[in-house]
Amino acid sequence: QVQLVESGGRLVQAGDSLRLSCTPSGRTVSSIVMAWFRQAPGKERNFVAAISRAGGMTDYADSVKGRFTISRDNAKNTMSLQMNSLKPEDTAVYYCAASTKVLVGSKWETEYDYWGQGTQVTVFS
Repeated sequence: QVQLVESGGRLVQAGDSLRLSCTPSGRTVSSIVMAWFRQAPGKERNFVAAISRAGGMTDYADSVKGRFTISRDNAKNTMSLQMNSLKPEDTAVYYCAASTKVLVGSKWETEYDYWGQGTQVTVFS
């Protein structure tokens, strides 16, 4: 069983930066594929970014490419999402997800076994 604990969400102004973190209990970040999804009010949950187990291959949604960076710190057993140049449309609940089913990041929610409770990011203009 893996429990995911997210942190870092808060209210920020457009153009600001924010870093979200996710720590898995029961597994090391290097042994699982991890990802971020987000859900804006009244909308479906969408893929944001993912990082693979080995080699650290990353994948991003087009809407965040060049602004967001997903990474992991094996020593701290933490996965992070660095978000720069935030826009009001980035406002959402951000969910950390982990998969023991796949080796590389996936955009599909069904590939992920475990989910965090979510952390709110609100960007005002």
